Amino acid sequence: MTAPDLSRLTGLRSGKPTFYPQYRGAAERLERVVHALELISRALVRTVEGPETLICAVAEAARAHLSARWVVFALTDRTLPDAGPRRLVLGPDATPFLVDNVEGPPLPDDVVRCLEDIRSGSIGRDATVDTHHAFVPIVLDGGVAGAIAAWTPEHRTIDGTDHAVLSILASQTAVALQNSALYQRGQLLLGRAEQAYQEANRAAADLQARNAELEATLRQLELTQRQLGAAHRHQALDEERHRIARELHDSVTQAVLSAGMQIEVCRSDIPDTERGERLDLAKELTRRAVEQLRSAIYALNHPSDSDRTSLPEMLEQLCSAHTPGELDITVRVGGPPVELPGEAEHSLLRIAGEALFNAAVHANARRVVLRLTYRPDSVLLSVADDGDGDPARMRLMLRLAADNDWDGRHRGLANMQARAHELGGTLEVRRARLGGVRVAVRIPVPEPAVDAERDADETIGTSGNSAAPAHAARTGAQR
Repeated sequence: MTAPDLSRLTGLRSGKPTFYPQYRGAAERLERVVHALELISRALVRTVEGPETLICAVAEAARAHLSARWVVFALTDRTLPDAGPRRLVLGPDATPFLVDNVEGPPLPDDVVRCLEDIRSGSIGRDATVDTHHAFVPIVLDGGVAGAIAAWTPEHRTIDGTDHAVLSILASQTAVALQNSALYQRGQLLLGRAEQAYQEANRAAADLQARNAELEATLRQLELTQRQLGAAHRHQALDEERHRIARELHDSVTQAVLSAGMQIEVCRSDIPDTERGERLDLAKELTRRAVEQLRSAIYALNHPSDSDRTSLPEMLEQLCSAHTPGELDITVRVGGPPVELPGEAEHSLLRIAGEALFNAAVHANARRVVLRLTYRPDSVLLSVADDGDGDPARMRLMLRLAADNDWDGRHRGLANMQARAHELGGTLEVRRARLGGVRVAVRIPVPEPAVDAERDADETIGTSGNSAAPAHAARTGAQR
């Protein structure tokens, strides 16, 4: 504190005791100053309690020092936006008449005008002090942030010492308000940081729990993968077992039964020449059965695409070699032939063989018509007989064999249906026009075959040639 400030506070120009009246007045003023500074210090140390407590303490310090009837504290609208309350009026006996936006009893006109001037910022940086009124601006960072005003009763006059006390109170209040706002903002940031820290801890705990769940899930997935692998291997073995059983039934069994039919015919009264031929055929069928058995065991009957016979020719060979002589078989082929994959032709040949075998052995048929019809998008194979078979009973046996065929009976029907489904086709069992049973299998033509058929039609249409007519072959006549 500089010497001029000290002289303003004490009012002494000399410290000599000879000036007793002046000294006595100075002592009284000094006592008031010390009391005022004590009030100011008590008010300013409450900065940490928040702006509202600080402002109330500042206004009370001014009122107590001046014994004022009215004290006004207010901030301008554009400064210290985080500080509050922004205005406070203390009336007689320290009664708060106006706290921020809470209205109280009516105020004197001078107080109302002072509040409006401070709020709107239409005040200067110079203090105004007269006998019973003091107005001291609050200066912060070179600008006016607000003001403190007081009105004293008749017995209390305001002097230079009071002016100095109010100036100190105003300047320290500005710093305290700014520190309080910073403190409150720091507390807010600290609270947010603590909240973020707690949220981070919760997120870490949640992440740890999720990580544990993920590890448990991975272990479960590994276990499930091993189980699926074992199930897949078991399924592959089971499918391979069923495929071998089907191949044995559709190839070896038919060959052996056909050989048995030839031998049974040899027991009847036939010429020796024909008997020798049939015995040779039975021997050849037995040899083929052995070869097919080996093929089913080692190669699972993968047909070769090189040097193979066409499907119509294979059907004619089937009708002549694997059926008894008493069965009259007619083979009819319709539509432009389409080359099918080896697997499809193999399955159709097996289906035809099973159907012919059923007609000869189970239906006691004497006549069979085998039709192979090529269409642009499908191939139809049908075997119709004049036997005594019942289509409804065969459909029932087919459903039972597909669901639960424990003793191996009726596997021929189930195998035919399975082969048709594997090729994406259908199998139907209906009454034939000949009077017996008609087994029909329809399979779709693969896309490459459809494209080749379309190209062939375009070529024929361009050259002007007509499509080849359907041909019929009659084999296995009465012998």
